[in-house]
Amino acid sequence: MNKTTNNEKQQAAGSSVIAAFGLTAFKIIVGFMTGSLGIIAEAAHSGLDLVSAVITAFAVKKSAEPADREHPYGHGKFENLSAFTETILLLFTAGWIIITAMKHILTGKVEIEVTIWSFLVMITSIIVDVNRSRMLYRVAKKYNSQALEADALHFSTDIWSSAVVIFGLFCVLLSQWIKGCEFLYYADSVAAIIIGLIVIRISMKLGKQTIDSLLDAAPKGLDIKIKSVVEVLPYVKNCHHIRIRSLGHQYFIDLHVVMDGSITLREAHSLTEGIELAIQAIIPQADVTVHPEPK
Repeated sequence: MNKTTNNEKQQAAGSSVIAAFGLTAFKIIVGFMTGSLGIIAEAAHSGLDLVSAVITAFAVKKSAEPADREHPYGHGKFENLSAFTETILLLFTAGWIIITAMKHILTGKVEIEVTIWSFLVMITSIIVDVNRSRMLYRVAKKYNSQALEADALHFSTDIWSSAVVIFGLFCVLLSQWIKGCEFLYYADSVAAIIIGLIVIRISMKLGKQTIDSLLDAAPKGLDIKIKSVVEVLPYVKNCHHIRIRSLGHQYFIDLHVVMDGSITLREAHSLTEGIELAIQAIIPQADVTVHPEPK
């Protein structure tokens, strides 16, 4: 990974840490001031964001280290491990949010003071999350970073969960203003449960992606793409036994190629270089190993 790539990824991860810290502190203060379980749940969610952002920043920095004797393929798996850790944290947080909200509904112990600060903190959260999720998605897509993509996915769901909290707070106000709508007083707790369910859904999706990467599952259809670009090259008779593994931002690919046995060693070497370039045209920065077989 070149220095420019590493710097841009670390800057994105660092910005995410700063944003998560500010939002967590803001939500904790307002949540306990107002007694809103929805905002407290969001504070816990943002606290998780902070932990996840710190882990991601560490993983991005670690994954940039060059390969060594103990890690001949480099340190890219640190990004995958970071995303998996974030999944576990998300599930624990979702469970806590749902259990706490259900206890509040069943016991009827709900004390909420909805103020302008309640709405201000959530609107601020949405604005910050929109900007940082866009920034992280851009960098993640540019450098194929699963750790940054996990953060971006996480923060994009925060936008929806914050909107749910705002709706819950508004319902609490309606319960105080309109007679016969007292049941809406529990909307804040219901909003917290919805947040928990959203977090679980995203966690399952993210978990599948990270487990696939950690178990070296090949991206669906990528072997067919490789086969199609290789078999159209001159002297190539067949392309088979394609193996693909990803480590963080980088793909490692090896394949067997049946070629014309009458060509010289120099021509065969030139052909393998052409195969590498053809694959790298569709998978940038791929580390390609070609096993030539004569026919």
